[in-house]
Amino acid sequence: MLWWGHHIVVGSAQMDVNLESKSTYSLFETPLVHQSSFWSSVKQKQGYKSLAFDIKVKVSDLYCNLPSSGYIVDDVHIILQPINRDYSIGYVPYGPLISPNEELRGDFIEELSEQLKETLPKHCALIRYDLPWENPFTKEISIESQQVRMNWGTHNHNIRKSMSDTLPSTTLIIDLTRSEEEILSSMKQKTRYNINLAKRKGVEVRIGGIKDFALFYDLYRQTALRNNFTLHESSFFTPFFEVKEEGYSSTLLIASLNNEPLSAMFLTLGGKRATYLFGASSNNHRESMSTYALQFKAMQIAKESGCDSYDMFGIAPSLEKGHPMSGLNQFKLGFGGSIFHRMGCWDYPIEKEVASSFIDYEMTAKGYHL
Repeated sequence: MLWWGHHIVVGSAQMDVNLESKSTYSLFETPLVHQSSFWSSVKQKQGYKSLAFDIKVKVSDLYCNLPSSGYIVDDVHIILQPINRDYSIGYVPYGPLISPNEELRGDFIEELSEQLKETLPKHCALIRYDLPWENPFTKEISIESQQVRMNWGTHNHNIRKSMSDTLPSTTLIIDLTRSEEEILSSMKQKTRYNINLAKRKGVEVRIGGIKDFALFYDLYRQTALRNNFTLHESSFFTPFFEVKEEGYSSTLLIASLNNEPLSAMFLTLGGKRATYLFGASSNNHRESMSTYALQFKAMQIAKESGCDSYDMFGIAPSLEKGHPMSGLNQFKLGFGGSIFHRMGCWDYPIEKEVASSFIDYEMTAKGYHL
């Protein structure tokens, strides 16, 4: 039987966490695209080594209120990211999906990490989990207090909060099971107005392809310079055109006015969820509101494709107007939806001296990276 993406298997063997290596092409379907075979293939084309493991855990070890004799079977996708000539980290993007009771989360991460430590390459100095679980901590709780709670009951007390999050820890999820009229009515009035304004001005949204990559990259370059963020090489994006995995697709959408491209985005579909990954816009004709037309078209395509949710992929954890991302927040929140706070990145050092040096370096290089 399937339970929130996990398979429950009846059995009688006693165990904690059991791992078995497998092909990344055999990763289970999931709404979190970063834990999918699609994402693994993208990262491999970008030059990273990718690994996958089945996880088997007793239900009663994870959920105090479920004294079941069965097991939960799920999997985890790990990307090996070099940090110098000799060492790498094992990065788990939005994983694992198995989500124990809050008081057992540290035990699970410790047991999983100890098992992975025996299996990962010897050059892996640290395991970094970008945990997809809902964050139980409030902003009033210090990092030190969070670490105490995560390590409570563990043997090694080795789990540490990362200096920064790799993927956005806070996002906005829009329910696509509703009618288009209901989705529109849940948006802010100004957002609905801007969607209609773009239509009245003649903004058109089309599906692009590899032949349109140059125009996307030009829009992306303008966006990076305007917002002062790191510009990825063009090779970073080409795998999104090349990778084809069953159940997943990545589509380039382009919004134009009078045949002039004004904005573009990558939309990924898979596991009944659509995810907005990368967006770019021109410095010209910003009054056209093309980005509003682009997002609404993405939602329409996702709904027509059978997705039941749309992930706006990241808003600032703080909704205060003075936050550097307040403009992005205002744009995305206008589309409605529910805010979801994930736990962000947590580290399990293996080679402690190497891991400590890497973390010290990171203190001067915070930010989101895919």
